[in-house]
Amino acid sequence: MQLRVPRSRGESLKVACCNWPNEYPYVPEVDLTLWHDGDFLYLEFNVSERYTLGNVKDDNGECWTDSCVELFIAPDDNGYYYNFEFTCTGKLLLGYRPGREGAEIAPLSVIDSVKREASLGTEAVGLIENGRWSLKVQLPISALFKHNLTSWSGLRAKGNIYKCGNNLPERHFITYAPIDNPKPDFHRPEFFIPIEFE
Repeated sequence: MQLRVPRSRGESLKVACCNWPNEYPYVPEVDLTLWHDGDFLYLEFNVSERYTLGNVKDDNGECWTDSCVELFIAPDDNGYYYNFEFTCTGKLLLGYRPGREGAEIAPLSVIDSVKREASLGTEAVGLIENGRWSLKVQLPISALFKHNLTSWSGLRAKGNIYKCGNNLPERHFITYAPIDNPKPDFHRPEFFIPIEFE
C-alpha cells in the first residue's frame, strides 16, 4: 500500500480503516483530497460524523481531544516524524518526534505559516450533533521545520492519515493505512506507508 500525491487536484480518498472494531466500531465519513505544487501541500478534508466537538481554543493545544484529522509524515529514515493534528476549527498541533514521547513542538512562527480554512470558523463551537464540516490546509514545505527541504516535488516519505475524537460521546480512531496494534495508537511509525510526491 502506498499513497501518491499528484501535482494537481485529483480524486478524493477515504480515511476509513477501523483497526479496533470491538472497542471502537464507529467510522465517520472522512474524504481527503491532497495535492501539491512544489511549494505547498494542499489538504482538503470533508467530514460527516454523529458528533462534532470543537473546544480547543489555541494552536499547539490538545487537538486530539476534539474532532480531529491528522497527517503524520516522516520525510526520511532517521526515526523521527512530524505530527500535524488539526481540529474542526483549524487549530493545529505540530510536533517533531521519535514516538509518542519526546516531541519538539513547533514554534508559533511555523504554525502561523500553515494556512487553514475551516467551514465552522475559528472559534470554539462546543458539541454539535450530526455535524458536517470541512477543513482546507495549505502546508508549506518549510513546515517540516527540522529539515531544510526546498520542495515537495519528488519527495519520498512515509506516513499515515487519521481521524479521531478522544473526548467525543462516540470515540473513534480511524486511519487511512491499517495499524496492527492491540489498542489505538497513531504514534506507530512502523506502520507508516510510502508517500510519493510527483
